[in-house]
Formats: sequence, C-alpha cells, structure tokens
Amino acid sequence: MNRRFTVLGAIALMTPAGSGLLSAQGGAPKKGSAPVGAQAGAPRFEVDPMWPKPMGNRWILGSTTGMAIDSRDHIFVVHLTDSFTQRTEIGLTVGGAAYGECCASAPNVLEFDPSGALVAHWGGPGEGYNWPEANAGLAIDDAGNIWIGGAGGSDTRILKFSKDGKFIAQYGTAPAPAAAAPARGAGDTAYAGVSPGRGAAGRGGGGRGGRGGRGNAPPALPANSNSTEAFGGAMGFAIDSKANEVFVADGSRNHRVAVIDMNTGAIKRYFGAYGAKPNDADTAKYEPGGAAPKQFGQVRCVRLANDGLLYVCDATNDRIQVFKKDGSFVKEMTVAPTTRGSGSVWDIAFSRDAGQRYLYVADGANDKVHILDRESLKELTAFGDGGRQPGLFYAVDGVATDSKGNLYTIETFEGKRLQKFNYKGVGAVKANQGALWPSSGGGAKK
Repeated sequence: MNRRFTVLGAIALMTPAGSGLLSAQGGAPKKGSAPVGAQAGAPRFEVDPMWPKPMGNRWILGSTTGMAIDSRDHIFVVHLTDSFTQRTEIGLTVGGAAYGECCASAPNVLEFDPSGALVAHWGGPGEGYNWPEANAGLAIDDAGNIWIGGAGGSDTRILKFSKDGKFIAQYGTAPAPAAAAPARGAGDTAYAGVSPGRGAAGRGGGGRGGRGGRGNAPPALPANSNSTEAFGGAMGFAIDSKANEVFVADGSRNHRVAVIDMNTGAIKRYFGAYGAKPNDADTAKYEPGGAAPKQFGQVRCVRLANDGLLYVCDATNDRIQVFKKDGSFVKEMTVAPTTRGSGSVWDIAFSRDAGQRYLYVADGANDKVHILDRESLKELTAFGDGGRQPGLFYAVDGVATDSKGNLYTIETFEGKRLQKFNYKGVGAVKANQGALWPSSGGGAKK
C-alpha cells in the first residue's frame, strides 16, 4: 500500500453551461501557484494528548473501523478484535509468563463519555445473529440504536443493536454456505501484506485495502451492486429518521449507495456514481489527471447534511460526490488527486455550526484530515502527518464531531487509536498545519 503522497488542493471546474452545478476533475495546481487555503479562515483544533483515559483490564484497541457520537456526546467505536499479533501485542490473551502481563483485546464496541472514560462495552458473536467477518462502520439513529456493517469478503448483512448491546435486527440475506468465513485460526493475526511474514491467519485482500477477508478464508464474494436482497460489504450509514430510511455505503465489494427501510431493512432503491445504475463489469481504474471513472470505486462512507444533501466517500477515486436524497447527482470534488492505492477520501464529518459550513475529510492514505468549505468543496487547510505521537496519524479511518465542535479520529491498520482534537474557533490557518500540538507543548507545526 502506498503510504506517502504529495497533498494537492483540488481544482474546482464548472459543469457545462446552464447546469449551475459545481464539479471537479482531478488536476493538480499549476507549478508555482499559491497553496490552496494559505492563511485562509478555517476551524482550528488542538490535540488533547490525555484523551481518552486508560481503559483498565489491560485492554488495548485494535484496528478501529467505525465511530459515531450520540446526543449525550458519548463516543462509540467499533474495532477489530483479531487485528493483533498475538505474541507481541496480546500476551495476556495467549497466556503464560513467557508472554508477559499485557495485553488483551477490548470488546468490539466501546462507549466513552466526554471525559474519555470507558463507560460500556459489548459486541462480538452472539445468539440470533452473525457478527461480521470484519466489522466496519458504526452509526447511531435518533432512538440511540447502533448500526454496524461489515467489510469482510463474505459479509452480506447489517446489524442493529440497542445502545447497551441488545440485539434488535439483522438485515440482508446470508452468503452461500461455501463462502462462509472459517473458524479463526490460532496464529498471529497481523494484516497480510501490511505486516508480511508475521502469521498465517492475517487479513488481506478486499475491504479497505487490507481489511477484507481473512488470510485463510475462501475468495471474497463477487460484487453484486444490483442485488435487492444482500449487501456487498456495508461500510457506513446515514440515518434519515424523518423519511424512516437509512443510506448505506455498500462499497467494500459493491459500488453503490443502497437505501433501506429503517424498520424492515428492505432495500428500497440504490444508485451508483453520478446517480446512475451501477455496473460491476466496468472495471476502469482511477488515474490522476485522467477521465473521471463512471462507477464508484470503494464506497466507504455516506453522510446526510441538515439541508438534505448526501455526501458520498468514493475513496479509491479520490473524490466526494454529492447527491439529493433521491439519488440525483449534484456535484463532486477530488481531494489529494494524485493519491493511488486505498485513496484519499475515507470518511467525512460536518462542522457543528447551524449551516454545517465545513467538511472534515479523513485521508487514511496520506495521514491527514482535510478541511473543506462545504459550499464550494474547496480545501481550506489540512492537518496531521504520519507518526505515533499525539496529533499524528497512521491510517486515519474515521472522523466525527461532538456538540461543542470538537473533532475525534480513529485509526485502522497498525494505527489502532482514538484521538480527540479540541475545537479552538475559526481563524487564520496555514495550508498544511502538521501536528496540532498544544501551544505549550513545543510540537512542530508546518
């Protein structure tokens, strides 16, 4: 997986005359042009290096794949509990003095209060439902219920629980018996291709550039983006309580947004890139500077703004596409358009002002969070860089905001972390801010 790319601001181009719609088709700024967003006004943040608090029980967080914040500003995350190298990370689970006293995987779903204290935990296989092969994506509806998807090679369903983990419903038909995931092996569970040679039972292949099937699993199911019965790797959700609908980023293997009934889980309609019918046979790949693909690549997120516009993360095509709720295409913008591999648009969150003026974009390939003006989709600034220290990232997978405007991030692959960035108001910022350390902490800022 490519890990480093030059982050370039996207160029906004108008669509054909008379359309009135904003579009963008890749393209880096011309050589010598001023950086996009230099000294522009934008939300400012400062990392909180003491958040969250230690979990206790010698629990540690695995590759974190979903996050949402409820009306109480409680932060819910879901992570992969088998994303560890057993002999070096979870000796307490393996057992024996030879492995030391630490550590053990925390349960799949964790709930933190605003102070960062762990207040509840649950998740994993249970009676009456099938826990995903690779849990991915988490959303909270207005009733406080938790929605969880799956990006594994055999994941075809969506789960719904109460906030305290009581099973409510499972939506989507089961995969064929031959494609079911095998029992977990006893070996190390490092990612195949990311931590090569460290164990035979690693994940690999599909999903989020290494979050798909297990290393010893059958081949992943094929895409079936026109199915009205099953999902093809649901990775995110947007809740529309007024319409009693849920928009599903059905994009680990499929290439679409599916719209389901909130109560029954029935697929009511779906659409692909530009609002067209998805075509799984179209395998054209994104090329920086080339023609925009007609199909979605990996659809990792879908977010519904207060004004009814729907924002879709087309990750491997480095773009955000915007729609009306009926699937009508509105506009698009590329972000870090030279990025290849797993792509630059992994997740989106809105600022908490009444008009949701700003978009926060998690860029896991480039280890940054981009801040965009929501109206124009132009980049104002970005922060972060690759690293382990507070304010830096390794595969930032998701972003979310609380009622006070604070920003939270999760990291997958070997990142395995949850961070908080305190909101400091809107002001002048640099185009690339680097690590947002506290002003007294002496951290380097670019």
